[in-house]
Amino acid sequence: MKGLFKSKPKTPAELVRQTRELLIYADLNSNPREAKREEKMAELSKLIRELKSILYGNSESEPVTEACTQLTQEFFKGNTLRLLIVCLPKLNLEARKDATQVVANLQRQQVQSRLIASDYLEANKDLMDLLISGYVLESDHMRKFFDYIQLPNFDIASDASATFKELLTRHKSTVAEFLTKNYDWFFAEFNSKLLESENYITRRQAVKLLGDMLLDRSNSAVMMRYVCSKDNLRILMNLLRESSKNIQIEAFHVFKLFAANQNKPPEIASILVANRSKILRFFSNFKLDKEDEQFEADKAQVIREIASLEPRDQP
Repeated sequence: MKGLFKSKPKTPAELVRQTRELLIYADLNSNPREAKREEKMAELSKLIRELKSILYGNSESEPVTEACTQLTQEFFKGNTLRLLIVCLPKLNLEARKDATQVVANLQRQQVQSRLIASDYLEANKDLMDLLISGYVLESDHMRKFFDYIQLPNFDIASDASATFKELLTRHKSTVAEFLTKNYDWFFAEFNSKLLESENYITRRQAVKLLGDMLLDRSNSAVMMRYVCSKDNLRILMNLLRESSKNIQIEAFHVFKLFAANQNKPPEIASILVANRSKILRFFSNFKLDKEDEQFEADKAQVIREIASLEPRDQP
């Protein structure tokens, strides 16, 4: 008779309620050696995995809209999102990855054609500060994004990439401070793992994000430091040679910063002078599919800057 009496599946509301109770327990009890806590954390991990299964579906079924809606309403009604974010550092790695996917998915869920997460986050702006303090200001956590973005699992990689972009563009003054303090290791990782990745999507998203960061006025000091590096210039010139027009265009928006710098270091000027004929030939044929006055003006300025460079001896 074994197996005939299966337990009734939990409803979305029950799953959220039980998750909330265990998150409260995890928040209040931090002794990792307590046997009871270990048991409850294992149960919490299982519940979070079930929440993810409802939102994303599984190998056997697609997500059910009604169940997703119920889960979303219950999640925000009971303040469970806050608890989940607060407890992220206390979860094990697998549970943390599942929880991250749950949080990312909830932000896209619509209830009566409205993104319910938008209102909640607007009323709870400190949650972004919690996430930033956990990921941006602590470099050990931030480093992990460079690996998450390259994971073969598309959903995880996409969510990691979206979160990475959000963290580096949303809170401008905080980001500027972070990039200034962590410049060396951050851009070493950014260049080698993202801009020089073998994955086309990773390279395309990375060079677009790089442009967004460097062109932001808040990051002007970081931008000046970036465009004074010959290694950075080499990477951007290689991206300009890509077969992908999309990558070429995004690379151009960063390359023009090197050209526009009126205080070019001698090694930067020497590289541009040595490659002047190739660069000018490239830009003479470099056009967008649709007419864009700003792009043409920027390109003309780059051409003038490169053409006017005079050879000079390096110190």
